[in-house]
Amino acid sequence: MDIGRVGTSIPELPRGLVDPRPVVVAGFVAWLVAAVLAWVNPAWSEARPVCAMGLVVGALGVSIWLAQRRSARRGDKGAQVGLPTD
Repeated sequence: MDIGRVGTSIPELPRGLVDPRPVVVAGFVAWLVAAVLAWVNPAWSEARPVCAMGLVVGALGVSIWLAQRRSARRGDKGAQVGLPTD
C-alpha cells in the first residue's frame, strides 16, 4: 500500500527559542549575584572560587559564541550553522 510521500521540510523554530542571548544574560547575572553574595557574606567564603569560575566559564562561553557568530556572518566554512546573525 502506497500512502504517498510525506513532506520532508522541517519548520524553523521561533526566534525566541533560537536566540541564546536571554539565557546567557540570565546565567551570567545569576553567577554575578551569587559571587556578590559570597563576597559580602563571610559564611559563604568557601563558595567564592566556585562563583568566580562560574563567571570565567560564562565569559569563555560568550566569547566562543561571539566568535562563531562572527564566522557565520562572514560565511566562513567552519562556522556553526543556525546562529542568529543579526
